[in-house]
Amino acid sequence: MKKINIGGMNASQVALGIMRMNNKSKEDAAKAIEAAVESGINYIDTADIYGGGESSKRFKEALALTSIKRDDLYIQSKGGIVNPNGGDIPYGNRYDFSKQHLIATVDAELQRLGVDYLDAFLLHRPDTLMDPNEIAEAFNELETAGKVRHFGVSNFNPMQVELVQSAVSQKLEFNQLQFGIMHTGMIDFGMHTNMFDDRSVNHDGEILEYSRLKDMTIQAWSPYQYGFFDGVFINNDKFPELNKKMKEIADIYGVTKNAIATAWILRHPVKDQVILGSMNPTHIKESAAGGSVEITGQEWYDIYLAAGNDLP
Repeated sequence: MKKINIGGMNASQVALGIMRMNNKSKEDAAKAIEAAVESGINYIDTADIYGGGESSKRFKEALALTSIKRDDLYIQSKGGIVNPNGGDIPYGNRYDFSKQHLIATVDAELQRLGVDYLDAFLLHRPDTLMDPNEIAEAFNELETAGKVRHFGVSNFNPMQVELVQSAVSQKLEFNQLQFGIMHTGMIDFGMHTNMFDDRSVNHDGEILEYSRLKDMTIQAWSPYQYGFFDGVFINNDKFPELNKKMKEIADIYGVTKNAIATAWILRHPVKDQVILGSMNPTHIKESAAGGSVEITGQEWYDIYLAAGNDLP
């Protein structure tokens, strides 16, 4: 498994997202964690609203059943989505980046996870009412208290990142964005510059190029999904050409299509991590294997085209 340096953290390029861990028994959750660590994964991603907070609690219970130590892992959480009625992402009744809410969110997550600190804390989707100076106060207090070591954002465009970064003293090191073979808008736009087709529309404000310039890690969420939580594209009859091409390349490297989907993301030179959302130990190992595969540039483009994209 390849590692990347993120603010001094020697983080695996594939991370385990535990959004769905609340649906597993603590024994099955423990097996998922063990499969991830055995595959070279040392980075865990969660959020205060995953499973209404139950996913983080289940992680605490599951980790206690393993021989894995807290210091063997980097643990990241997110906060800012408020849903008084409970429930899971992507929906909330409002966003809240107030100092009081952010600090309370971290305190609650530390208790759920059973840890003394978070390696990273991300603002979970942009709050248009945010006061950057208030965010800065929250970050400073959390860092000074030793509760959070690194900070970032989720689904922010470049100017939103700049707005927050203008006030906070800590470098914003992460931006969690949906990215994968069937979610390539920030790539399409760049290659269709100076054109008038649908793919030339700039939806993300050059976030890909911005991230490279700022050495900001893109954490790719829902990497095997198409649409907005419409389902997975791997072994999906809706995408025969893509699956055929992925199988062809997977056979070359002796891995599965899951691994190739991971390798495709990591082949891009932007600094990135792939966040796996599966709780199935076999799927975790198959997908994580892509962290050790480097496909060629031609293979990358072959997959891109098989997914229904075109080149000007």
